[in-house]
Amino acid sequence: MTRGNENGSGHRSSSQDAMRATIARRLRDYRLDLDWTMTQLAGRSGVSKAMLSKIENAQTTPALTTLSRIGDALAVPVTAFFRGLDDEQDMLHVKAGQGLDIQHRGSGAGRSYQSLGRMRFPHDRLEPTLVTIERDDETFPMYQHGGSELIYVVQGRLEYCYGRRVVMLEPGDSLQFLGEVLHGPGKLVKLPIRMLSVKAVSTEG
Repeated sequence: MTRGNENGSGHRSSSQDAMRATIARRLRDYRLDLDWTMTQLAGRSGVSKAMLSKIENAQTTPALTTLSRIGDALAVPVTAFFRGLDDEQDMLHVKAGQGLDIQHRGSGAGRSYQSLGRMRFPHDRLEPTLVTIERDDETFPMYQHGGSELIYVVQGRLEYCYGRRVVMLEPGDSLQFLGEVLHGPGKLVKLPIRMLSVKAVSTEG
């Protein structure tokens, strides 16, 4: 009888840990997609920075009311924090048009960024995003991040800046580079532009 209780307790603990880890990953992903600091999210959600830190580090299971406030600030539904919790994670299938729309740094009129999903830890090193550019109204910011990145152009033509170099990209072209070097779209030659961006996140440090 005692052994049965221990097993049950262990199962509940494992499930709780899995839920905390999933929520932590989702929160971190959505916050970083917006390039927000913990302080910025705290100010927009009304949830303390200390609590956000605990949630993002899988140290506590937040109440639904707390997740709701965070979700409102990030513009995602509460259910988004639980995606993938019970699913098999050796494969992710995202149907056309069903990726998660994200507000990315540089988002604006005529630009959209659609996350194509991330696998669960420890297989969450890839960040695939479908980028669509329909207007050329503003100058794009230059980006910098850890790891490396692959860009594959599906439609349109553009000049892509990487450090001091500029590369012309056309449909079918791909470009791989180190994320720590400043990079981003330069001259948009032919609109609309649609390209797949896949970041390979470094696990060092």
